[in-house]
Amino acid sequence: MVHLDVKPLSLNNAYRGRRFKTPELEQFKKDVGRLLPRLEIPAGPLSVTYTFGVSSKAADGDNLIKVFQDCLGECYDFNDKRIYEWHVCKIDVPKGREYIEFHISTIDTMPTVRYTGTKVDLPTN
Repeated sequence: MVHLDVKPLSLNNAYRGRRFKTPELEQFKKDVGRLLPRLEIPAGPLSVTYTFGVSSKAADGDNLIKVFQDCLGECYDFNDKRIYEWHVCKIDVPKGREYIEFHISTIDTMPTVRYTGTKVDLPTN
């Protein structure tokens, strides 16, 4: 798990109106890019694990994912459409102690779902 001492940025604070980047987003990208270690992203479909340490109890976890995930895609030069599995945790921390942790791995076997027109049949293992 990679640990970054950076305050997670909410999607709400990343854009103004219909996707106009804010100065906060530009600063966040610089901070994350500076803190990220060199990693080789594996080929194929990916699984990600994110832990967001946030000081605001009002922080909406799913808003944190997209901004950080886009930064990872830019910094590590991969398309986030390759991500098929997410594991996400939000943890309350004191102000000034915010952080992000992440792990990226491959998925060995892709889950399959069959749609029959009236219901979805999930695989049984």
